[in-house]
Amino acid sequence: MSVARRRQVTKPGRRARRALASAQLLDQMVADHLPLMARLPEASRHRAADFLAELVLLSQAYRQHAAGWISRRELERRGHGHVSRIAVIRRRSSLSSAQFTEQD
Repeated sequence: MSVARRRQVTKPGRRARRALASAQLLDQMVADHLPLMARLPEASRHRAADFLAELVLLSQAYRQHAAGWISRRELERRGHGHVSRIAVIRRRSSLSSAQFTEQD
């Protein structure tokens, strides 16, 4: 066997390609919404930043799954956690706007 061993380049499987495509979609959503954040009031900006941060973390989990670092089950667990936190952020947002309309 020679000293300089060849590295085998393997083509990612179907699941890995799908996970990477999902990560890229999430990244694009975040990139599209970042410029809009500057125009929001400060309180809304914080909620939007929390929401986008959860999307970034979900995208990271998809990439880790594509790389084989985490299992499908772990990806699902993390995904459910991120979606739950996004739901909490959305509820906070609707509660604060409901309080605002009551004060009017």
